[in-house]
Amino acid sequence: MAEILVLVDHVDGEVKKVTLELLTLAGRFGEPAAVWIGPGYEGAKDRLGEYGAAKVYVAADEELNSYVVAPKAALLAQLVNEKSPAAVLVSATAEGKEVAGRLAVKTGSGVLTDVVDVAEGFVGEHSIFGGGIIAHAKVNTGTPIIAVRPNSVAPEPNAVTPAEEQVSVALSDADKAAKIVEKVVQEKGERPDLTEAAIVVSGGRGVGGAENFTIIEGLADSLGAAVGASRAATDAGWYPHQFQVGQTGKTVSPQLYIAVGISGAIQHRAGMQTSKTIVAINKDPEAPIFELVDYGVVGDLFQVAPQLTEEITKRK
Repeated sequence: MAEILVLVDHVDGEVKKVTLELLTLAGRFGEPAAVWIGPGYEGAKDRLGEYGAAKVYVAADEELNSYVVAPKAALLAQLVNEKSPAAVLVSATAEGKEVAGRLAVKTGSGVLTDVVDVAEGFVGEHSIFGGGIIAHAKVNTGTPIIAVRPNSVAPEPNAVTPAEEQVSVALSDADKAAKIVEKVVQEKGERPDLTEAAIVVSGGRGVGGAENFTIIEGLADSLGAAVGASRAATDAGWYPHQFQVGQTGKTVSPQLYIAVGISGAIQHRAGMQTSKTIVAINKDPEAPIFELVDYGVVGDLFQVAPQLTEEITKRK
């Protein structure tokens, strides 16, 4: 089978969930070959093997992480020229999409971004206009470079023992044009990361104010869940923008998504409609969110959510 390169998205050796999704996707069409850039590989190789990475190209040179984006594109371009993979998969994050664009230029290839699924022949599926239209596209030139939206594919374990190959790349002056001079670690709370959480509880306009988001946080904490918010709530300043779920926010696909006081505008649905089980609490029985849910509660969130939190806490 032809190799499919997967750029590993990791932070200090911790593999991000989206990489496991990409490895699963690559395994459908060929032999997944992970590309690891920077230090920390030894602590992550078992994780990559667990999700089907038959081979890992390891570029452990710390210098590759000293510059912005360009070294990753340079290394991938070298591997594309040397290994002739069937495709290259990256995450459709801000950095991943820039890597994809630079790689496309370097290799004379076509690129697809914000893909939500891939069919035979590397035909990419795009969900556009808030999920109202599904479009399909295919690269006709060079090696298909596909940036896949996080939480689009369910990661599936497929344990193998990866073969390892050490690689390196000579960086040009252009690759070193933008240097990272400082890294600041954002403080994390005890809640899981929003984009990787198995359970997400989100609050919307119906919450009524920033002070009432304690109700959402209480329910989330009782479930060990992440907290999200609709655009209406973040635009009103009730909750930080980095927790916005929706078309212009983050895309989530947890096992359980609880929408509290969220009407269900199409922009919000675009960010959470692939969740496995969806529950909504809303006092308006005509709210659009009820068209999407598996379970709906028509009621006052200020009564329902605290009672739900109390009942969950009792059962722990």
